[in-house]
Amino acid sequence: MKRLLILGTAIAALFVQPAFAQEQKLLNASYDVARELFVAVNEAFVKGHPGVTIDQSHAGTSKQARSIVEGLEADVVTFNQSTDIDFLAKQGFVSADWTKAFPNNASPFYSFPAFLVRAGNPKNIKGWADLARDDVHAVFPNPKTSGNARYTYLAATAWAKEEYKDDQEKIEAYITKIFDNVPVFDTGGRAATTTFVERGQGDVLITFEAETRGIEKQFGKDKVESVIPSVSLLAEFPVAVVDKVAKKHGTEALAKSYLDFLYTEEGQKIAAEFGHRVHNEKVASEFKSEFPEVRLVKVDDVFGGWDKVQKEHFASGGTLDKLYGSR
Repeated sequence: MKRLLILGTAIAALFVQPAFAQEQKLLNASYDVARELFVAVNEAFVKGHPGVTIDQSHAGTSKQARSIVEGLEADVVTFNQSTDIDFLAKQGFVSADWTKAFPNNASPFYSFPAFLVRAGNPKNIKGWADLARDDVHAVFPNPKTSGNARYTYLAATAWAKEEYKDDQEKIEAYITKIFDNVPVFDTGGRAATTTFVERGQGDVLITFEAETRGIEKQFGKDKVESVIPSVSLLAEFPVAVVDKVAKKHGTEALAKSYLDFLYTEEGQKIAAEFGHRVHNEKVASEFKSEFPEVRLVKVDDVFGGWDKVQKEHFASGGTLDKLYGSR
């Protein structure tokens, strides 16, 4: 009888386990320079979810989106460009109304293209105009494969539209000059960081402010330093459950819980610690002194929205193709 009672208790316990106590695994497909951020996020998340494992995949988000369509079984995506999630939605992998699934248009934190220069800023690089100087060589990834670089391209174009009063010929000449000054186009943001910091190529790395802050901490201000331009382009970091894959894996609830965590005070604090600007007012206030003021323009206001950007700039034969050419 005693054995039966013990066995019955053990069986009953199986039915009152926490929802994620059984072994479950998620794959998060993310952008190239988010590795350290999600190591910290995942470590914090799994502490509250026994038996859960979070695996990571990192690359340019356009490449990631194509990989998912071609068979990469990611349960969630944490991207840096909404057009790549829109692509997944059109392919039936993500809900058509994915921007409504989480707050702030499904973007838990944000950043913008900023500059990282050599210690002491020997070339005196202060803003977007300097990138077209003959003596300045910028480093950033291939805008055809990297969402990070697409933001750089759009931020530079937004500045030029203001500076040259929408004179398209001058804008295109400016962007072409920047492209001409890039020593090598890597496929992703992390490779571009390696080119600049470890291989010593170029005078300025253009990447998200969060990345410049991380590199500055890692390598020290005696080697590199951040430069915040007076104006830049708001870069949001959209997230989504890959419904088609999560349903197949039976991980829909876990996937949502994981992305919800990014909006919690703990998740927001981790993002801020890794150089991202956050929406949570309490956390934003706590980190306010660490983030310089900057005027951020938006894709909707400058370019008429991401759909228009995709058609006019990033589609085959668009402005980016024209200016980038066969580099």
